[in-house]
Amino acid sequence: MTTDTAPTHQLCGLAVSAPLPHDANVSFEFFPPKTEKMEEKLWECIERLKPLAPAYVSVTYGAGGSTRERTHATVKRIRQETDLEPAAHLTCVGADKAEIDAIARQYWDDGIRHIVALRGDPVGGIGERYVPHPGGYAYAEDLVKGLKAIADFEVSVAGYPEVHPQAPSAQADLDFLKRKVDAGADRVITQSFFDVEVFLDFVDRARRAGIAVPIVPGILPVTNFQRVKEFSAQTGTSVPKWMGDLFEGLDEDAETRKLVAATVAAEQCRVLYANGVKDFHFYTLNRADLTYAICHILGVRPK
Repeated sequence: MTTDTAPTHQLCGLAVSAPLPHDANVSFEFFPPKTEKMEEKLWECIERLKPLAPAYVSVTYGAGGSTRERTHATVKRIRQETDLEPAAHLTCVGADKAEIDAIARQYWDDGIRHIVALRGDPVGGIGERYVPHPGGYAYAEDLVKGLKAIADFEVSVAGYPEVHPQAPSAQADLDFLKRKVDAGADRVITQSFFDVEVFLDFVDRARRAGIAVPIVPGILPVTNFQRVKEFSAQTGTSVPKWMGDLFEGLDEDAETRKLVAATVAAEQCRVLYANGVKDFHFYTLNRADLTYAICHILGVRPK
């Protein structure tokens, strides 16, 4: 029997020769729609990606819990109208423990068994100082404990390969993550990154710190390079020079940007796969085309 083998890849300084993957697992993230038109777009995206049989699909919260009702409505509709496994984002911001506990119990009653537990961004946005809500869950580790006390939720938490922008140090950030896992988290989903070595180093440090749960890379297909640069500056995510070079001159050429974006993300995933990563979490931005193409290249196709 012959084995299909991909050509040698070099991305972010890593040269690999990887077999074509056929056992990768994927999950997708969506955000709740603000308008009827956006809702139509979201459901077109869900219908397009549904045949890929993701392990789960998550729905985000806005800063300060600003999309709470829309998040709940979207997650509930996914549960009722599809065979997908929905995961609801839930944050500590803007509510006391009783409110958050009530939301969690309602999720459980609605058949939602997976929660992505986050501290959450301050009401004013990423750059503002975070202040715990009086009487609320102060940090994500507290929220994880609270969720596990309510029901046997599957709980995912966030990890930051390049350190949370408000963490005092890389070691402190890793300590925060360890406490979330020790509190009962079942999985870590990372912030997006573009340098594969950064992720692999983060996983190595996490394992040495005693974090044994799965660490899933968050993959962001880049459709608007300038916007990603601005967002990355806020979140402390580095953008390699080679990436800027690839998108240079394409500001007015959306179609070519899509081709480059799919190529970059697919190569990123294949290098990760060659280094033992089998699970991938895609930040879809409620657009299916790039994510679908990348999954196809990865060998994740309709069942």
